[in-house]
Amino acid sequence: MKIWVDADACPVAIKEILYRAAERTGLSLTLVANQTMRIPASPLISTLKVASGFDVADNEIVKRLAAGDLVITGDIPLAAAVLEKGGLALNPRGELYTSDTIRDRLTMRDFMDTLRGSGIVTGGPKALNHGDRHAFANQLDKILSKRP
Repeated sequence: MKIWVDADACPVAIKEILYRAAERTGLSLTLVANQTMRIPASPLISTLKVASGFDVADNEIVKRLAAGDLVITGDIPLAAAVLEKGGLALNPRGELYTSDTIRDRLTMRDFMDTLRGSGIVTGGPKALNHGDRHAFANQLDKILSKRP
């Protein structure tokens, strides 16, 4: 198992949890972004800088992903592509996407896009809080403890 991070929008607190998890488990962690990122010095942690552009980082993650790998993302279409390829997708708030939940999430995302496209202000996601970080860390531990 490798861990891939859709890193451009991933909160710093979540990245720090992931750095510790990589060191603790010995798993490879790659942060994919369209900008240079500072990471701890570790042979387990790396970055992959991609060109700027719509879905460039997402497409690179899907291209490199192997079945059983874990992807950290809040991007619903990326999560759907990860699941289709046999990977696991976890969002920064601790929600593990599944084939049962991803369809509903895609439908809601499309509905919200339609509302925004018609001029309705829908607001953004609430700020990440301590409970979200805790939920993420707990779900990550569950996933990593189940790996072969």
